[in-house]
Amino acid sequence: MRLAHAKRWLLLALLLLVIPASSFAGVFISVGFAPPVLPVYVQPVCPQPGLMWTPGYWDYGPDGYFWVPGAWVPAPYAGALWTPPYWGWSGGLYVLHAGYWGPHVGYYGGVNYGFGYMGIGFVGGVWHGGVFSYNSAVMHVGMGGGWAHNTYVDRNIVERNTIVNNNHVAFSGGPGGINHPPTAEERAAEHDRHVGATAAQSQHMAAARADHNSYAKANGGHPQNVAVSRPMTMQNHAAMGARGPAGGANGGVRTNSSYNNGRGAGTTTTRSYSTTRANGVSTTHTTTQTRPTMQARPAARPAPAPRAEAPRGGGEPRGGGGGGREHK
Repeated sequence: MRLAHAKRWLLLALLLLVIPASSFAGVFISVGFAPPVLPVYVQPVCPQPGLMWTPGYWDYGPDGYFWVPGAWVPAPYAGALWTPPYWGWSGGLYVLHAGYWGPHVGYYGGVNYGFGYMGIGFVGGVWHGGVFSYNSAVMHVGMGGGWAHNTYVDRNIVERNTIVNNNHVAFSGGPGGINHPPTAEERAAEHDRHVGATAAQSQHMAAARADHNSYAKANGGHPQNVAVSRPMTMQNHAAMGARGPAGGANGGVRTNSSYNNGRGAGTTTTRSYSTTRANGVSTTHTTTQTRPTMQARPAARPAPAPRAEAPRGGGEPRGGGGGGREHK
């Protein structure tokens, strides 16, 4: 028993040596079996200009994998871009690499989350002079009014940075995983100054973690609440659950997906404290998150001329590891 515990800690130490510094902006988790496939869903309309899309992903909690819905959130500062979390295979375990904010989008395993996060970098929009402009080829945003100068269409950049993921795989590396080594740009982004998830994002994740219906064991890999217009809190998520996802205050979106309920070898979860459950899962914490102060967004400026014009509103962007296209 002591030998097995010692081996587990030795493996954790080795993993810490190979994980990039950018991955230390949150809780370190490793699991002995793969996450479920990514749900396929329609992105909710951005409720107001200036918000950033953070794609949904599978996290891991007390009862196994649980789904954290995608959400539109405020950026912590002008120019900030979100690099989403991803599961990477290493040493026989699936390791969750935490997401972070920075001036560039870094490596997220080549996992195609859709809605601008097509596997390589981010093609959902750009910052210009403190104002974010949305690429409506992949972003579901409004029309007219305050959106008049904040959108453009560029499908070419989407095609160049898409990793086809017809099986909606949610992890990188290992058997059946996405095979995408980091590009030079993604490696360079590791050396940027990064900050962790904001307070709103942390509350959003905590609300999902506390919801029994978010867990794959309860929903069979078919989470009903896959995306929301604004971050959840413990209070509004409970109210939305009582009304049902479609009618909730957060604009919950339903999904279709599939999940193999098969289980692999034992599970190891490492978090911020040390405990061992009856099933042998050990838990250890490694770091804390940085929550920067929100800065006011400057007045809007016109976006650059689009590379390729196409009507907005001709379809609904879809995501969740699609097979290479956002519009259908």
